Amino acid sequence: MKVTKRGEYALRALIALAMAREAGRDLLTLKEIVTRESIPLPFLEQIFLQLREAGIVDGKRGKHGGYFLVKPPTNISMGEVVRLVDGPLAPIACVSHSAYVKCSCPDEEHCGLRLLMLDVRNAIADILDRYSLAQVVEVTLDKLLEDGLPVPFAALPQVGSLSVDFEI
Repeated sequence: MKVTKRGEYALRALIALAMAREAGRDLLTLKEIVTRESIPLPFLEQIFLQLREAGIVDGKRGKHGGYFLVKPPTNISMGEVVRLVDGPLAPIACVSHSAYVKCSCPDEEHCGLRLLMLDVRNAIADILDRYSLAQVVEVTLDKLLEDGLPVPFAALPQVGSLSVDFEI
C-alpha cells in the first residue's frame, strides 16, 4: 500500500484547511493552498471536487469565497481520506475489506502470504483510522510553536482598519 501523490495532496490540503480554521479563518482559496503547499492547481481542483462530493469540504463563491471543512476535523480520519482518494488500504486484493477479490492461492484460509498481508493491512488501517485531522493539526501546530514559527493562514488585519495619528 502506497499513498499516491493525489492522496498526499488531499491530506496536505485538508491539513491546511484545518490549520486555517484553528487560526480563525474558515475559508481558504485554492490559490492560498497551492501557494503554501506547492500543489499543482489543476490537480488540487480535481481533488477538491472529490472531497466536495464526499461531503468533507464545500465552497463559497464570490470575491470573499473559498473552501471550508463541512465536517469537524475531529470527525475526519486520515484513513477515510486515503480510502476516498486512493482506494483500499490492502496491499493485495484478497485482504481488502472494501474491494475483496479471491486470490489464486489454492488454500486462501491458510496462505502465509495472505495472513502476512492481512496483518500489514490491519496495521495501516489501525494507524490511519486512529488519527483524526484535528489530531494531525494539533501535532503540527505544537511543533510550529515549539520551533517559534508563525501559524500558517493566521488572519491578517484588514487594510485600512488601523487608525494612526501623526503629529507634525
